[in-house]
Amino acid sequence: MAGPWARGAEARRPPNILFIFADDHAYQAISAYGDPRRLVETPNIDRLAREGMRFDRCLVPNSICGPSRATVLTGKYSHANRFYNNTNSRFDGSQTTLPKLLRAAGYQTAIVGKWHLVTDPTGFDYWEILPGQGVYYNPPMIRNGQPVKHQGYVTDIITELSLAWLRQRDPNKPFFLMCHHKAPHRIWEPALRHLGHDGDRQYPLPETLFDDYSGRGKAERQQDMTIARTMNEIDLKLVPPRQLTPEQLKVWNAYYEPRNEAFRKANLQGRDLVCWKYNRYLHDYLGCIKAVDESVGRLLRFLDESGLAANTLVLYSSDQGFYLGEHGWFDKRWIFEESLRTPLLIRWPGVTAPGSVNRDLVSNLDFAETLLEAAGVAVPGEMQGRSLVPLLKGHTPADWRKSFYYHYYEYPGPHDVARHYGVVTARYKLVYFYEPQFDYWELFDLEKDPRELTSVYGRPEYAEVQKELHAELARLRRELKVPDPDPPETAIRPAKAKPPKSKPAKPAKAKAAQARPTQS
Repeated sequence: MAGPWARGAEARRPPNILFIFADDHAYQAISAYGDPRRLVETPNIDRLAREGMRFDRCLVPNSICGPSRATVLTGKYSHANRFYNNTNSRFDGSQTTLPKLLRAAGYQTAIVGKWHLVTDPTGFDYWEILPGQGVYYNPPMIRNGQPVKHQGYVTDIITELSLAWLRQRDPNKPFFLMCHHKAPHRIWEPALRHLGHDGDRQYPLPETLFDDYSGRGKAERQQDMTIARTMNEIDLKLVPPRQLTPEQLKVWNAYYEPRNEAFRKANLQGRDLVCWKYNRYLHDYLGCIKAVDESVGRLLRFLDESGLAANTLVLYSSDQGFYLGEHGWFDKRWIFEESLRTPLLIRWPGVTAPGSVNRDLVSNLDFAETLLEAAGVAVPGEMQGRSLVPLLKGHTPADWRKSFYYHYYEYPGPHDVARHYGVVTARYKLVYFYEPQFDYWELFDLEKDPRELTSVYGRPEYAEVQKELHAELARLRRELKVPDPDPPETAIRPAKAKPPKSKPAKPAKAKAAQARPTQS
């Protein structure tokens, strides 16, 4: 039953909605989620968990940036909104979207920060977005169609622009603001103030850092997303970012160059080299997180100081999960846990009990439906998720989903993760790598094998479970109207042969400074 905090909520004015979105923010890097490595403290994001609800099983239907953003806007799977991948998809802005519906209902709407959907935003009164992936320092942006250039650090700039819009909005209308950060997306460039934030900490290693992928198939072995082999000199800050001003570069080099020189002299090899890369990666990635957490704090303080907090729903999430060394990986894409699960924290004063935790299967597929119901706007029947409002009120409907469909399309492409689809339940995960060069199934028992190290597909003791999951997967594909085979627009031309990887121990500074990593 809904608690006393929910009584009378329906009679209030429609809530303001602040939607804070990070890019590639792993749940392991939010202290409220309790990762055993205790990687970083995020007190401001944790405040949302303390004052609202933390969702522990928020899943994405396609773990990659652009498709995830399209799902958030439309409440649909990739095959329904037709944005499949980051390589050649373009968002159809004529579709029904969350901001369009809220705007039509009287909301002021704005998006600031990362968009990453190729076409211009629609449904917003104001938009100021990064072109493509954007850059961390001194970023160019596009303001309502016009190019602008900013000086400073991208997370701070996105925060300032968001606050400026909030201050000048019409106070007589409810607002919907999407504050969408670039951070902590690759190439993980921290703010200058956060260089050295961890005091050269040696981070605890994940148990699977040196995974050999035995117990799984060809796709897991042939990917290109390992810390050991894939990270390049720019990822590892062995060369500086090219967009820094001379003043910024001086501070940057004062931190990195002495450490880089010590690294070169050490001539590390094998596991020692991987451990050095892992620690450099976490310093940089978590440094980016610190700025995002500060941004959340500034936004929450504004709501407090302006008297808006009591009637503002605040949602914090990321476009998907991310690997922080688990299985030797960085990046995302897989149906496996660290990629599939994204953080979700929602504070809705007067409706959601403070300190709540939910472990139902929920998804970013549900965000649009949730925010529409919260605003008192009818949810279109074409949307494929479900509103989380009952859950936020403390009641899980009896018919809430017990399984979830996943589908990844971007192959061949960055990181060489094979196309696959599957079904996820509270305990099991059935996945099919369906292209001819792979063509195999896997089954994981998350209760007995939470790190997903060994497929039990075909084992006699799992025969009944396997049969049930096959039937459930077929049902989901049928009900969701998943095309078979994949539509022609999902086709990606084979990638060109890759040049030999540079050796980080002996960086060629002049050339590497002009290169950019794959913006996955």
